[in-house]
Order: sequence, then C-alpha cells, then structure tokens
Amino acid sequence: MRGLIGKKIGMTRVFDSGGRAIPVTVLEVGPCYVTQVKTIENDGYDSVQIGYLESKSKHVNKPMAGHFLKNNVKPTKVLVEFQKVPKFDYKPGQVFNVTLFNEGDLISVSGKSKGHGFSGTVKKYNFSTQRKTHGQGDTYRHVGSIGNASDPSRVFPGKKMPGRYGNKTVSVKSLEVIKINEHKNQLLVKGSVPGSTNGIVVITR
Repeated sequence: MRGLIGKKIGMTRVFDSGGRAIPVTVLEVGPCYVTQVKTIENDGYDSVQIGYLESKSKHVNKPMAGHFLKNNVKPTKVLVEFQKVPKFDYKPGQVFNVTLFNEGDLISVSGKSKGHGFSGTVKKYNFSTQRKTHGQGDTYRHVGSIGNASDPSRVFPGKKMPGRYGNKTVSVKSLEVIKINEHKNQLLVKGSVPGSTNGIVVITR
C-alpha cells in the first residue's frame, strides 16, 4: 500500500538522544480496510480503494450501502484511492495499519486547512497596516490602492484582495517519522500538519 488514511490528534514534543526537543504531530493512522479493487477491465484504470473509521449501516446512504455490500466489507466514513503496488495481491477486507511505515521514513501528509472565513488582507496575506497619523480615519486595516483609475481602469486578475481564507486541501512533503506507537496506531511526525484536531489526513509514502 502506498499510503493510509488517518486523523490529526495534536502536537507535542519528544527528545532525541542529545536532549534536543523535537516538535512532533501525533497522527492516528488506520486501521484501514480495502473496500474495492479497481481494474482496467472493469473500471478503466487500476487502483485500490481503502476506507477509514467504521460506520453503522444506518448512517450510510443506499448507493454506498450497496457498494459496501457488493464487496462484502464493513461501511466506513472515509474513502480514498491509491495506486496499486505492482505484483501485490489486493483483496476486499484486507487490513493495513501503522506498521506500513518505519521510523526515519519521509512521508507526505495532505489535509484540509483550518477555515478562517472572510478575512482581510492583513490577516490573509500579512499586509502592513496603514499609518495611524495625519488624519487616518477608519481605513487602518484596509487594502489600500488596487490599481489606477484612468489606465488600465480595472483590477488585474490575481490581485490580492480580502476573501475566504483557509478551508483548502494542503499537502506537506518530506516529513520525517520520528516514532511509531503500534499499540495505539499512532505516528509521531516531525513538524506541523495541516488541519485542526481530529481532522482527516492522507499519509503517503
């Protein structure tokens, strides 16, 4: 398997042999279940679909309930597809957990960043504020000039403006696995990971 699904537990720190503090993010990874094996003959492409977080049948809509019943697997809340590892025999119901990774591995983690709603440019892009002197009124945190009036008489596409901030899929690459706790299915990853506590993340080798 090329990756697994998990959730972000939070951040803490560990100490290495030299006594240096290492900031780490705790991720609960798996167990994940193979829910479907896609083939070129049936689906037009090769991939393996895995599920995370078991769910009750009453909490799944009818199309998804039929999907899980067809493959004879338990319903899950989250589904993600990964590329197949060549020559590995995938079967519905197989279980993959944190033992897929080793200490020292470099992984990529994708998750949905925290949503901040409609935000101004000072918060969104770290713009400087305007002066507090010389008759400055209520425009202290305003964006300022966004272009010339006479020519080109328009705002260019891509101009940094106030708007929605966050709530987008973000990927962080080459994070080092510092420690593995097999009993709790937890990975301790060096550095920060996008998303809020208990947010769903996809971990890829």
